[in-house]
Amino acid sequence: MNAPSRSSTGSERAPLIARVWHGVTPAAKAAAYTAYLERTGARECRATPGNRGVYVLRRARGDETEFTFISLWESLDAIRRFAGNDYEKAHYYPEDSDYLLDLEPFVLHYDVVSAP
Repeated sequence: MNAPSRSSTGSERAPLIARVWHGVTPAAKAAAYTAYLERTGARECRATPGNRGVYVLRRARGDETEFTFISLWESLDAIRRFAGNDYEKAHYYPEDSDYLLDLEPFVLHYDVVSAP
């Protein structure tokens, strides 16, 4: 027996775009940077019309801590409201350079093809 398709059940999800940024801090600054990310980027993303969620991932690796910031968006127009017209550039805040070992210039965008 075949399961009904999403479109036949009316539960088709609107497409999402994932915006993915990566950064690295010294391990000693990881907790402070986590709080800073919440006060700045995560808060601003969530407040931007068209944002559908934010995930901040953190991984300790020796004397460094890696961060992956994933924000979900309903459209490229919504991403532009957050990041500006040059939306493929990373969106940094004034104190990011106090924490990050390098300011990666670009982010990646992905079509979300499966989600909870």
